[in-house]
Amino acid sequence: MSERQSSERQSSEQGSDEQGGFAVVPELSDRNRHFWQGGAKGELVFLRCQDCGSYLHPPIPICPHDQSKNVQPEAVSGRATVATYTINHHPWLPGFETPYVVAIVEIAEQTGLRLTTNLINCPLEDIHSGMAVQAVFHHIEDPNGDVWLPLFEPVPEPAPVTGTP
Repeated sequence: MSERQSSERQSSEQGSDEQGGFAVVPELSDRNRHFWQGGAKGELVFLRCQDCGSYLHPPIPICPHDQSKNVQPEAVSGRATVATYTINHHPWLPGFETPYVVAIVEIAEQTGLRLTTNLINCPLEDIHSGMAVQAVFHHIEDPNGDVWLPLFEPVPEPAPVTGTP
């Protein structure tokens, strides 16, 4: 990549999202497009080995469990559990409103399948490890290809049952 192309890409990586906030836009490739654009259909998509069934993240071309190259994008439920989190109060980059929560969530379909993300739509005092969460997507328009950032919010608790049977 030339210095000019690198400079142009860098300037497009740090842009405004459709809500006027700041966003860091990932560079799309054939290897990761399924992940960053799955949200267009409301899907959280990982590569999955078609031979042993293991999900792979970050995306790699060969399954580390059975060395199969038979890997294809496949949607998961979007359900996860908060493994750990931190509440950030420092504005590391201009445009990021504080506080914000960075979490590592474990995807329901596979033990050890984890994703670093942000937690949203939850009072800070209610966040805890083991909390059930679900994927939601934040759309960012980009001239190099729109992306849908997977974020997570608490799974709504079921409404209490009222009355007698």
